[in-house]
Amino acid sequence: SGEAVLVVPEGERLVVLAADGGTVVAACCDHAAAREAARKADDDELVVGLSAPAGPITASAAYKQAEQALSVARRRGRVLVEHEQMAAGSVLPLLADDAVKAFADGLLRALRDHDATGRGDLVASLRAWLSRHGQWDAAAADLGVHRHTLRYRMRRVEEILGRSLDDPDVRMELWLALKATSADTA
Repeated sequence: SGEAVLVVPEGERLVVLAADGGTVVAACCDHAAAREAARKADDDELVVGLSAPAGPITASAAYKQAEQALSVARRRGRVLVEHEQMAAGSVLPLLADDAVKAFADGLLRALRDHDATGRGDLVASLRAWLSRHGQWDAAAADLGVHRHTLRYRMRRVEEILGRSLDDPDVRMELWLALKATSADTA
């Protein structure tokens, strides 16, 4: 098509720098879609990570985006992942990764073990409290318990996990862990 393309062999990989909207990118996406449709579980010949559109000045950033998309494609067993798909919408599809689920299971295991003994519903209480942004009355009403009961349960969560719910990073990790494992427990 007369389109300028830079092709660089890199070990077992091939790095292609092509114009966005050009025939090379379209052909690559079409070929990957056809391979995805005909793919077998053990077929790992072609995996593509596609960056967002970028010019020559931002080629380095585009390369990093393509690397990230390629990594996600490999983990998900996909032929093609576009970086823009990863950045658009929700982070929740990224939680389907097995490593994330293993982290989430490990983080919540002690709470689930506690709940299995019948001494309280800490996982559901934590989910309600986080979903209501720490609003005691609203979360307690969702659970059908008194707010003091919910406060006691949240103290137990902190004791069992050895982590403070005052820390926004802890709250974020717990919320993502709950989201990552919700399909397994729903």
